[in-house]
Amino acid sequence: MKAIRTILACVRKADQAYNLIEHGDKIIIGLSGGKDSLSLTYSLSLYKKFSHTDFIIQPVILDLGFPGFDPTPLKEFCQSLGLDLIVHEAKEVYPILKKQQGDLKHLPCSICSRMKKAAINKVAADLGFNKVAFAHHADDAIETLFMNEIYGSKIGTFSPKMHLERANITFIRPFILVREKDILSLVKEEGFKVCPSPCPADKHTTREDIKQLLHNIYKQFPTARQNFLNMLDNYPQYDLWGNQIAWQINQNGLNMKPVVSAKDGRDMFRIRNEVFIVEQNIPNHEEFIEEEEQIAHNFLIRLHDKSIGFIRYLEKEDEFWIGRFAILKGYRHKGYGKLAFNYLANQIEARHNPCNINIHAQLYLKAFYESCGFIPEGEPFDEVDIPHIKMVKKV
Repeated sequence: MKAIRTILACVRKADQAYNLIEHGDKIIIGLSGGKDSLSLTYSLSLYKKFSHTDFIIQPVILDLGFPGFDPTPLKEFCQSLGLDLIVHEAKEVYPILKKQQGDLKHLPCSICSRMKKAAINKVAADLGFNKVAFAHHADDAIETLFMNEIYGSKIGTFSPKMHLERANITFIRPFILVREKDILSLVKEEGFKVCPSPCPADKHTTREDIKQLLHNIYKQFPTARQNFLNMLDNYPQYDLWGNQIAWQINQNGLNMKPVVSAKDGRDMFRIRNEVFIVEQNIPNHEEFIEEEEQIAHNFLIRLHDKSIGFIRYLEKEDEFWIGRFAILKGYRHKGYGKLAFNYLANQIEARHNPCNINIHAQLYLKAFYESCGFIPEGEPFDEVDIPHIKMVKKV
């Protein structure tokens, strides 16, 4: 019984560190039949009994249409814990993945992941549940970090907790501090019957290569195993170059800085409030209605080290929407705004070509955006009681 004690201690530590589970939570557990999700379901069924938190759990398995799908063993497993398994039909996923596979060696994992999340979100919404628990563990998090660094040129991994605004559902990962070796021990001690994955790509992905890479690192540098996990939330020691970036727009001190620090955020909202709320009297102005899977990029426009404006854009696949930007009153009519706007549009075009760059322009600024290479598309419309028009970058 050593493994379950270790795992439950990690679940409690994660819960307390990241505020994962609260009174009244109704939590869907994504159950696949693998060792991780079986262990999560078992662990949360026990955690309910001693955590002093009043919450409900509901295991759900998705029928994605893979050949040989049989949830019977999982129904029996859940019944042994006093739970009823919900089988949600999403059989359209497998045919779509097959179609998207094309000449790839295996089914596209990223598309599969998005479709599975959308399907389980629907279950949660239909049942009135506010959270979805996934069984990603500490070693998964480290592997994802390395995959992003090696293949994606970015430093990042999945989060212990993530709220989706539009769906009003929160993803939680109670196993975020649990080690895979302890899960393997639990499965052996409890005699769980692990269901083989129906996915033909199982054990044949780049993640397996990363597992082997990390195994070799841990063998040579044993302290790295815990240090890699510790560094993921070691915010006092976070020290990378992102906060130093100030892209040079011209040689007279005009530059653009990504909003990455608390000070950057304060500068952006100060400018936003001064221009939109105080000056233009637009209450609670929002440049975007942000949707799931859209990525927002915010930038300060600076003269030397002084923030004089900001600009932002949304990214979704190959489409980009530049938001209405602001320049402080004392710095207008000097060409700073146009230089910054053109710089950003050109950077997007250079980095993501081919792509579509759009803007919802205030109608009275139509001539300005035309001078930046944008053309009107469609008829004017009202937005926040101000006439706007959609404009697109000339190809």
